[in-house]
Amino acid sequence: MSGGYEQLLGQLLELGSVAVAFSGGVDSTLLARAARDALGERAVAVTVRSCFVPARELEAAAAFCTAEGIRHILLDVDTLAIPGVADNPPERCYLCKKAIFTQITETARSLGLQWVSEGSNLDDLGDYRPGMRAIRELGVRSPLLEAGLGKNEIRGISYKLGLPTWDKPAMACLATRFVTGQPITTADLARVEAAEDWLAAQGFRQLRVRDHGNLARLELEEAGMARLRDPALAAAVNKALRGLGYRWVTVDLEGYRMGSMNNADMGECHEIQHRFI
Repeated sequence: MSGGYEQLLGQLLELGSVAVAFSGGVDSTLLARAARDALGERAVAVTVRSCFVPARELEAAAAFCTAEGIRHILLDVDTLAIPGVADNPPERCYLCKKAIFTQITETARSLGLQWVSEGSNLDDLGDYRPGMRAIRELGVRSPLLEAGLGKNEIRGISYKLGLPTWDKPAMACLATRFVTGQPITTADLARVEAAEDWLAAQGFRQLRVRDHGNLARLELEEAGMARLRDPALAAAVNKALRGLGYRWVTVDLEGYRMGSMNNADMGECHEIQHRFI
């Protein structure tokens, strides 16, 4: 195993006991496994169950913890009830993370655990992540980052450990599918989740359905975009998403990319919709 993993285990061992904020993604899966390897029963995985998290992700997280013998707690959080979050302001991620990690911290204390940890890594430092401020304010630890691990090394270690997430596509909460300033509702979230579930069932891997009101803008990896050259498949995608309530379905020619909504605003959203009216 790499020196990076040994360093990660050493850092976790120094914590003594820890609650791992566990989404079931590539990073938090490695962190949860490492915490179990280092601390055994003194490590607990805590997964937030909310309308921002697809059901398929919750199921995968639970299955992993069962298979690995990791104690797993589901923490119900009504994220849209957090003041300001449903309005989707620029600081939405900060507001949400602050409330969620406050609840995880309270859960950790009730279990007698000394620390809360989460899965940020070196590569996250180059992205716009306002939620990191909340993590710092609450004293939450980021062991992967502290061990100097980036995404490629995390995937490599995960592969060597036989973790099922080693090549899992990047995932983010469903709230990231909406442009800043566009209010978020449970119905909107359910529609995006259903659209992405349908696309995943057709074999599309790395994807996002960006919601611009009546318009769905698909971000796909290069292989997925190539598949849509098949007129029959393109027609099926269009029919399925229109059946979910979208009036227009379009493909973003830049393809999938992280943070494409970070610099967008409602003015751009209205402009995009206007082009299709």
